[in-house]
Amino acid sequence: MKRYAPLVWSLPIAIATGVAVGYHLLWRDPCLTWGTTIDEASGELPGDVLMPSPDLVSTRGIEIDAPPEAVWPWIVQMGSGRGGAYTYDWIENLFHLDMHSADTILPEFQHLSIGDVIPLGARGPRMRVELLEHERVLVVRSDDGRWVWAFVLVPVGPGTRLVSRNRMRLDHMSRPVRVAYTLVMEPGSLVMERKMLLGIKDRAEGVA
Repeated sequence: MKRYAPLVWSLPIAIATGVAVGYHLLWRDPCLTWGTTIDEASGELPGDVLMPSPDLVSTRGIEIDAPPEAVWPWIVQMGSGRGGAYTYDWIENLFHLDMHSADTILPEFQHLSIGDVIPLGARGPRMRVELLEHERVLVVRSDDGRWVWAFVLVPVGPGTRLVSRNRMRLDHMSRPVRVAYTLVMEPGSLVMERKMLLGIKDRAEGVA
């Protein structure tokens, strides 16, 4: 029986290695740049200077058939106990984030200022507003300084290009945890952020 033990363990290890290599070679770049042009994914965006040397950058985008003034209200009201995140609420709430995506514009959450805090759950990160240009740019940064999240709205004809960029520092993680994060959380973030962008698109186009 002992002679087969190495074979039993070698197969899962080989599969995991193959998945990791395949993800890095084939899927990681499309995962981290979904919906963006080459210029959007590689270019500088507002908020980049808040974290000059991140360990991870994802830039995702979507085209919305509505002007920036129809998109902006849905972005500024995001957050726990506010307008939610327009993604899979049931997944968010497995982590006790208290997300309930609104289907209407909420007037009480339409006025953000520099320094305001957007909560992501009672135990989640507190995102502080660092940059704010009405109907153009919203950049928030976590209190621990490890996450910068930017929303950039660019008018394109009668519509809007909405670009979302996340910059993160992962230097507090051990190497095995970072590997697991790469293989699990990066694809997971695409699933959630894609749903969020589509949710904003549907809501803004519905109002427009």
